Amino acid sequence: MADVLLSSPDRNRSDSGFTLIELLIVVAIIGILAAIAVISMARARQSGNEASAMGSMRAITGAQAAYASSCGGGGYAQSNADLAKAPAGSPPFIPPDLEKADLAATAKTGYIVDVNDNEDPDNRDVQVAADTCNASATASRAMYHVGADPVSRGVTGTRSFGSDRRGTIFYSSTAAIPNPIPGGLDFLQ
Repeated sequence: MADVLLSSPDRNRSDSGFTLIELLIVVAIIGILAAIAVISMARARQSGNEASAMGSMRAITGAQAAYASSCGGGGYAQSNADLAKAPAGSPPFIPPDLEKADLAATAKTGYIVDVNDNEDPDNRDVQVAADTCNASATASRAMYHVGADPVSRGVTGTRSFGSDRRGTIFYSSTAAIPNPIPGGLDFLQ
């Protein structure tokens, strides 16, 4: 009878496979790697949004230079909508995606990009709206301010950008760029 117990099928079976602890360790490692990947993807998305915002700032400063030289009598447009109006026989100064980027609902790649009147006390009208080549809604003025701010700071972007007639793009990691832009801010080169 002893021989029968030694040769039973349960005794000859090999224990192969994973224990519960081994499976839990593998799941934990996969979870950690997934969390790292999600954080990296969020940072990459923020960087992409910031690069797009800088590109939008460059597009607007270039559009303002073109507007001033060809349409505004040396003065600048005071809104996204005025830059988006096409002069007769020419394309608009900015692309359609920037025309409405001044509202959170239609922000461009996580950034609100807003062209507005510069609050510098020396700012003045240059040409009345009716005399601009694209029938702007407001007069062209000697100065302008443009700001690009994340829709949700820390989620869609971490830095705010700003520029004016100088064409320099300034940035801040803590708040929107003030209007008018004061000295001492960091700028992109």
